[in-house]
Amino acid sequence: MHYSQSPAVYAPAEDLESDDGKAHDNPQPLMNKAHRSRILLLSLAFCVAFLCLALGFGGGILVKQKIDHKALASTTCTDPVIRREWRDLRDTEKSDYIEAVQCLRSSSSRLGLNQTLYDDFPYVHSRNGEASHNTAAFLPWHRYFIHVYEKALREQCAYSGHLTYWDWSLDWKDVTQAPVWDTILGFGGDGNDKDLESIHGHCVTDGPFARLKVLYVEKFPYPHCLSRGFAMGDNLTRFSAALEPTALDELLRTPDYASFNLEMEDGPHLSIPRSIHGDFSTVTAPADPVFFLHHTQLDRLWWKWQQVDPQARMEDYSGKAAYTSSPDASLRDPLPLGDLGPDVQVADVMKTESELFCYRY
Repeated sequence: MHYSQSPAVYAPAEDLESDDGKAHDNPQPLMNKAHRSRILLLSLAFCVAFLCLALGFGGGILVKQKIDHKALASTTCTDPVIRREWRDLRDTEKSDYIEAVQCLRSSSSRLGLNQTLYDDFPYVHSRNGEASHNTAAFLPWHRYFIHVYEKALREQCAYSGHLTYWDWSLDWKDVTQAPVWDTILGFGGDGNDKDLESIHGHCVTDGPFARLKVLYVEKFPYPHCLSRGFAMGDNLTRFSAALEPTALDELLRTPDYASFNLEMEDGPHLSIPRSIHGDFSTVTAPADPVFFLHHTQLDRLWWKWQQVDPQARMEDYSGKAAYTSSPDASLRDPLPLGDLGPDVQVADVMKTESELFCYRY
């Protein structure tokens, strides 16, 4: 930090001697010279004090920025919420969650667009979230994204619960038979294979999201019905391999964040879209409400990986940067969500038990 030098501080250093550089013979000038010397010493002391104060103040600002920057990630929550698996919720809790998600469809867009708050999430994911893929920001960006979704459910739709996850490792042999696809206490199934207005699959025609209107495909306006196209046979088996518990155990033994993050994204993260197909397989995947259960499970696995060595792994962040020109990722990298939520940095989301979040699994 630069501080300007005050002319008043350094002024006494001038005129220490006469113009000829010699001391005068009479005592009064000598007394003046001694007096000026004292002024000089006092001035120099004042100067040093001022600089120390300035540097101390500047350092204080820098430290305060760090403290403020880390405040959201500090351990300040005393009663963290426990996020639970979908099948562990009571029937009333499942109904409440589904009702809150449906409520977003009747809430106004935060982005000022001619759409609903429900539509804002796939829109932002396709514009801001896309940049996090194949970079270090993949897990942090989505951790913040699903948090903002949870806040919308709670604040906009009076939902009293919290995010829930789908542990697809319990269904890895056939994820298409998981309870999340229940038509009453779930999100509907594969849909009607004769419906031609679907995308990459079938129009979902059962469950609480039957014939849900989806506005986008990738980044382009293309109104259509919520679509899925469950994989079958060898394709399903091939995609499910990364979801097997033994594969996840191996993933959790990955020693560094950069490797863990990329293996998570290329493995279990992609296995579900490839198995479900439809809207889930596009960059506007949040149009399918199961997207959020899927990414909460991914967040849970990251949390479990962090818990192996919390002191080190809460700050273990490396790889390719997402939003800077530098090739190296930094804890100061931003995680932008447009107007869906305030801007935060990666450092703010590294801990789940913090002022910003306050949850665990």
